Amino acid sequence: MSRTPVTGEPCYIELFTPDTDAAAAFYGPLFGWTAGEGSPEFGGYRMFLKDDVPIAGLMANDGTSGSPSMWSVYLSTDDIERTLARTTQAGGTVLHGPMQIADLGSMAMLVDPAGAVVGAWQAETFAGTGLIAEPGAPGWFETLSTDYAASVGFYTDVFGWDVTTMSDSDEFRYCTLGKDDDARAGIMDAAGFLGDQPSRWQPYLMVEGTDAAVAQAVELGGSVDTAPQETPYGRLAVLVDPAGVAFSVMGPSAEAA
Repeated sequence: MSRTPVTGEPCYIELFTPDTDAAAAFYGPLFGWTAGEGSPEFGGYRMFLKDDVPIAGLMANDGTSGSPSMWSVYLSTDDIERTLARTTQAGGTVLHGPMQIADLGSMAMLVDPAGAVVGAWQAETFAGTGLIAEPGAPGWFETLSTDYAASVGFYTDVFGWDVTTMSDSDEFRYCTLGKDDDARAGIMDAAGFLGDQPSRWQPYLMVEGTDAAVAQAVELGGSVDTAPQETPYGRLAVLVDPAGVAFSVMGPSAEAA
């Protein structure tokens, strides 16, 4: 699926993992991905592809950065220097960057005021993830926030989000970048259920059948964090890969399937 880009929308995802070969052996069969060879020019950086289309980055975590292994989401920007300046003004932190990546673009990693790590990407020759909202590709992105108001203000001020409120009650507080079928990402008030967990960004990876994907993930050495459950948006589950990295999958509802 292709669609007109929106300011500040998620444009790329990346897996930071201790063993890229093991990650390729797990995610490849699960999502129909192949893993490209490591690039010496970029420190062994690899990429997950589906039908030769870029889906996600694959980077080795050798432990020297002090950062946990995780899935990351990058948001697009047309001026990364301005984005970093606004980050500090809006109460966020710049972890590193901007860094020019050959002629591909410039990247940076930030922490929003609620504590969620998020990337920024200013594209040149590489726009990012080439497929969206189809099996084997990300279908949705959201940040689970322990400080909802701060998160909404941050993404509005720093990335230029045009926020639409879906719900604003104590039971469920959620807003999106864009509206209805044109929404691109969400912010959820997760203060009531994250507990000691930090705020985080997460992509939802699309599958043809959630229950089948969960069974396959377990066969491949993964585990189940949250069993498949029906939602108004599809059948969701949270899985954990063999390296201990959590990720979410989303497929059609059981009735639709």
